[in-house]
Amino acid sequence: MKTSLLGLLLCAASAMGALAQNTDAPYKVWYDKPAHYWEEALPIGNGRIAAMVFGDPNIERLQLNEETVSAGSPYQNYNKEGKAALGEIRRLIFEGKYEEAQLLGGKKLLSQVGNEMPYQTVGSLHIRYNDRKEISNYRRDLDIDRAITTTRYTADGVEYTEEAFASFTDQLIIVNIRASRPKAIDCDLFFHTPMENPQCSTPGKKMLRLEGITKGTKFFPGKVHYCADLKLDNRGGKVVAGDTLLQVTDATELTLYISMATNFVNYKDISADPYQRNAAYLKNAGKKYEKAKEAHIAAYREQYDRVKLDLGWTSQAEKPMDVRIKESSKAFDPHLLALYFQFGRYLLISSSQPGCQPANLQGKWNASTNPAWGCNYTTNINAEMNYWPAEVTNLPELHEPFLRMVRALSE
Repeated sequence: MKTSLLGLLLCAASAMGALAQNTDAPYKVWYDKPAHYWEEALPIGNGRIAAMVFGDPNIERLQLNEETVSAGSPYQNYNKEGKAALGEIRRLIFEGKYEEAQLLGGKKLLSQVGNEMPYQTVGSLHIRYNDRKEISNYRRDLDIDRAITTTRYTADGVEYTEEAFASFTDQLIIVNIRASRPKAIDCDLFFHTPMENPQCSTPGKKMLRLEGITKGTKFFPGKVHYCADLKLDNRGGKVVAGDTLLQVTDATELTLYISMATNFVNYKDISADPYQRNAAYLKNAGKKYEKAKEAHIAAYREQYDRVKLDLGWTSQAEKPMDVRIKESSKAFDPHLLALYFQFGRYLLISSSQPGCQPANLQGKWNASTNPAWGCNYTTNINAEMNYWPAEVTNLPELHEPFLRMVRALSE
């Protein structure tokens, strides 16, 4: 007799008398405290650009990525002597001379000019709030049904709400900050990056810019020119531009539009103009915030809504994510399994879209200049594993970047 996973869960729930069906159950990852580490921040992305949102009510941080920011410059690192040596390597293997075959393979097949260049961060946008003393009623969440992060809290008697998303329609990271009391937002906005020799500037009265050239190696010089531009829209208050920051006083609402681009065209061409690309993206910053949010949600849900999974609901689903995970070994929480399933789909939707680069070892999210395994495309299995959910969870078009990369590798 065959028993489905859903059937087992329903039976277990019936025995415990604790399960309720709830097809409208929200799929949210939420916490009652800010992220202290990068791994605790909440990911947003639209396939091309991405951010990790920390939700800090004193110094908020959005760590930023653009998918083509990598060290080095166009290169080929395969060993050109490999093809000619392949027959001899095979002969040694067939004759049982494995050590000799391994030594020859290491010399003739492995690259002699280093490994892949690492995928790198653009940097972070910091929002430093002034003179806050008491924080209460704190909550931050990632709404997987809408691809939006929200941070809410009360500071010194004023309620603040921050929403952030990576727009699928406008190609911008958009952040909206609202206060329940007029003129209650006082903050400084500035970029910071671990990249070498960055340049920070204020190219306009309400604009910030972070740019630089990625680092190279002794084999391949760094030539990828990255640029992040921030455009600020404020309701009420005053904005003053310094050399490397924007100072906001007495505002009631802020909307931040962040564009990111590089000079990357393809794996052998880096002749694009990142300034022109950012300028084109920032033309979308003229939309009203609510209209931009609605368009983003509609575009995202066209893919996300293709699959529903309801395994039931218990009171565990009302707890913060860190508590749910800690208690998962002893508490019945079927909704956590469904949330995990949809979170996987969310990450693939957010890191791989047609026309973009494939998802790498960390999707599109990375805060380091030298991340683990270089945040590379490990094609013996890891890159393929990223795309296991594509076909079976009704997201076939998300396979396109990976399949395009396979064709490029064949060249």
